[in-house]
Amino acid sequence: MTRPLLTLALAAVLGAAPALADPDPRNWDAVLDDARGQTVFWNAWAGDPRINAFIDAVGDELEARHGVRLNHVRLADTADAVTRVVAERSAGRDQGGAVDVIWINGDNFVSMKDGGLLFGAFAEDLPNWRFVDTEANPAVLSDFTVPVEGFGAPWAMFRMVFEYDSAAVAAPPRTLDALRDWIAANPGRFTYPQPPDFLGTSFLKQVLHMTVDDPAVLMAPAEDADYEAITAPLWEFLDEITPNLWRQGRAFPANEPALGQLLADGEIDIGFAFNPGRASAAIADGELPDTIRTFVFDAGTLGNSSFLSIPYNAANKAGALVLANLILDPEIQAMAQDPQVLGFNTVLGLDLLEPEDRARFEALELGIATLGPDELGAALDEPHPSWDTRLAEDWVARFGVAD
Repeated sequence: MTRPLLTLALAAVLGAAPALADPDPRNWDAVLDDARGQTVFWNAWAGDPRINAFIDAVGDELEARHGVRLNHVRLADTADAVTRVVAERSAGRDQGGAVDVIWINGDNFVSMKDGGLLFGAFAEDLPNWRFVDTEANPAVLSDFTVPVEGFGAPWAMFRMVFEYDSAAVAAPPRTLDALRDWIAANPGRFTYPQPPDFLGTSFLKQVLHMTVDDPAVLMAPAEDADYEAITAPLWEFLDEITPNLWRQGRAFPANEPALGQLLADGEIDIGFAFNPGRASAAIADGELPDTIRTFVFDAGTLGNSSFLSIPYNAANKAGALVLANLILDPEIQAMAQDPQVLGFNTVLGLDLLEPEDRARFEALELGIATLGPDELGAALDEPHPSWDTRLAEDWVARFGVAD
């Protein structure tokens, strides 16, 4: 999440980034030549061992295919990488920066794009861009209402899904009213991560989507809306359910892994995640009981895409471009969608692939807890990033103190 101090720092260092013509993804052979021997520092959230293992596997492929080494800079918060780039700009370090690639979306992406802190519009010139399905996955072109314009290469589609223990929950609540009633009837068996954690704030946005009269108002900055009136039903809902949450709403899990652990330990019966395949992957690893299943609300759930972006001053831009292209390779995308690995939804269109690559996806067993594409329902648009910041700040003021 973009903190106020980070926003101020960005404002202080705004200015035109040096225009760099090279490397040029339209001259891919030259990019590959320049990249060979480089070490790419990929700054990525490291809160899930499966993601860390996947990044390691991508690194093995990157070196084997292209002679480029990968160093996973493990982040607790994506904003830490953004802050580092901001600090380098302030210090005049416009070349040779420490951050080559960032796994990014939402307010962090918008802050860097608006601040002129990203390398040029490269994504749609990558050789593997031809496989990206922009019609079925419009979120690859617009991140939290902000046009991506090629400043990030998409690599995974995400949808909020609710995870539940079918041994304890016979009929999962598929509307907000039904969830409210279920929480009241089953005190202590539901909770959500503490905002400003990404997943916790996403729960607030999901509820907001389902309580606002016209979701279109969420596509504009929060300061342009009648914020108090729009959010009043959200706070009423949270006020009502809080006493019946896990630990009576006096404590909250820190993040998605902590929430998943509560479900695994049987402390709650319903959790949620932003990865439709997470539950099946955890079942396959023996981390969740095989009675866990997933559901979505009848009205839909939030959906978005994650991107790889390259800072304007990255030291190893050629290697970063090769990584961004590799992550779109059908073999790598199929590996990411495999529930034995990650279970992430692909950004590729199967009808755009060669038969042998299409077969990789068709052969995947999505897992007993994973909803099929036709079962996921409508994807709700992510609100403008300003809603994240405002909602998280107000939640902290009302319900707790951020760590």
